[in-house]
Amino acid sequence: MKLLQKLTNCEFECGTDEAGRGCLAGPVTAGAVILPLDFSNDLLTDSKQLSELKRNTLKTLIESQSVTYSFCHVFPEDIDEINILNASILAMHGAIESLKMSPEFISVDGNKFKPYKDIPHQTVVKGDGKYLNIAAASIIAKTYRDNYMYEIHEEFPMYNWKQNKGYPTKEHREAIKKYGITKYHRKSFRLLDEQLKLDF
Repeated sequence: MKLLQKLTNCEFECGTDEAGRGCLAGPVTAGAVILPLDFSNDLLTDSKQLSELKRNTLKTLIESQSVTYSFCHVFPEDIDEINILNASILAMHGAIESLKMSPEFISVDGNKFKPYKDIPHQTVVKGDGKYLNIAAASIIAKTYRDNYMYEIHEEFPMYNWKQNKGYPTKEHREAIKKYGITKYHRKSFRLLDEQLKLDF
């Protein structure tokens, strides 16, 4: 399905999306992107539907062709304190705040958001598969988060974050069972299956 360019007629509509909500380790990361009015790309879609190679190709394209783009990490200590939904919204707000210009309208992937300043917004369920600016934000969020997970993998290679990116794979849970947790794990999440007990 060909994605629509944006939700409104505003020239400077920002799309925003996050990556890493369901992970056991690492930040939740949001992207925010304003695309030019004449932007079009047939490859761009929800980052989850694309290979890593295509995501990285699109990342470079978005960075060079967007009006402005940004990303924001919210780290495990904050996720544990305010919960993952609030942390995801905080990351989106942080990404929007870091844009080089203030958007006229914010299109948000998903169904939950809190108003940002006095800028009008609308949530769109599965918006990253419907609108180019939200899809672009999903690419920015996913690629910058993955790059961060590659970095911390070097510090704790036994969890294989370069492969699982912190998601709750069987291998990741087994490593937690064997080695315990790190400063990058989200202590408020269920890190092991119920039958496996972990003492903090």
